[in-house]
Amino acid sequence: MVIQMVDVKSQYLKIKEEIDRGIQEVLNTTAFINGPQVKKFQLEFESYLNVKHVIPCANGTDALQIAMMAVGLKPGDEVIVPAFTYVATAEVIALLGLIPVMVDVDADTFNINIEGIKAAITPKTKCIVPVHLYGQAADMEAIMKIAEEYKLWVIEDNAQAIGSDYTFSDGRKVKTGTIGNIGCTSFYPSKNLGCYGDGGAIMTNDDALGALLHKIANHGQSVRYYHDVVGCNSRLDSLQAIVLSAKLPHLDEYCAARIKVADYYDAAFVSVDSLVTPYRAPYTTHVFHQYTLKVKNGKRDELKKYLDAEKIPNMIYYPVPLYKQEAFKASSDGLEYLENTEQLCKEVISLPIHTEMDEEQLAYIAEKVIAFFN
Repeated sequence: MVIQMVDVKSQYLKIKEEIDRGIQEVLNTTAFINGPQVKKFQLEFESYLNVKHVIPCANGTDALQIAMMAVGLKPGDEVIVPAFTYVATAEVIALLGLIPVMVDVDADTFNINIEGIKAAITPKTKCIVPVHLYGQAADMEAIMKIAEEYKLWVIEDNAQAIGSDYTFSDGRKVKTGTIGNIGCTSFYPSKNLGCYGDGGAIMTNDDALGALLHKIANHGQSVRYYHDVVGCNSRLDSLQAIVLSAKLPHLDEYCAARIKVADYYDAAFVSVDSLVTPYRAPYTTHVFHQYTLKVKNGKRDELKKYLDAEKIPNMIYYPVPLYKQEAFKASSDGLEYLENTEQLCKEVISLPIHTEMDEEQLAYIAEKVIAFFN
């Protein structure tokens, strides 16, 4: 049995006719950059998210960098980020001469810890970047209250949770990525909404920020050859827009398929004492970009070797805290140990999850995992 961590090809075959037709249209018109397909996707994505402004860009990392440029952060300003996340979140902070302040995450949700945020705030703090890890939102209501109290910017890293809903305590429901001042996402092919190359987008409900984000992503210009600010060159090409427009109507269906896979795994592993299945916070839809278990009793690495030998794909997201990465040792200000982050780096393992998984594959994976512990 061949099992893949992500099956992009089978997903493509279901919408092949529409994608092929759209790509041929771009080839016929040769409008490869900023063609009408990009504007079309932008409007569709704005409608889906119910957000005023979507700025398509080249990738999710660019989205984060452009967002930080737009809110006017200056070298030496501090930006609070979780220590347990992908490097891109902290990378752009360092590239702009800002200081990444890494805080611990919650042991259950794996998202940034609210008390950790409060403890990390100093007079130099200017921004919080919550990461909606593995497919569910950080506690945005609490984060926005902190940001309002201390007059901080909030930039959501929504690369792993596109399609997720967040429910406020008053019952109001919104899409993740539209809650902070700015939201950022990636369309990397393995994402819940992925293109066939690199791509990203920035979201905001602020008209002034929206105009500025558009400008920064286009060399600082809104009128060609008149550059009002220092910007960069970050564009979503027309071919990727075609793919995203074809996939967007299926996004909720894709998320539901992932949730169904997670439900199967949860039920299969409920009696395995050494495994902790993913916690689902009550205020957010978990759309399972990853299905990530915690393996207790120090058996995670043994399980990985076993799964590798059985040819069952698996990944460890993430094996090293950001503050222990060589690139950030100098800027982590002597930070040596964050309890939950350190523990998760030793315990987490992600199993295959994607929209095309069938019950035979799931049963095989579950059987092998359970056999390891018996």
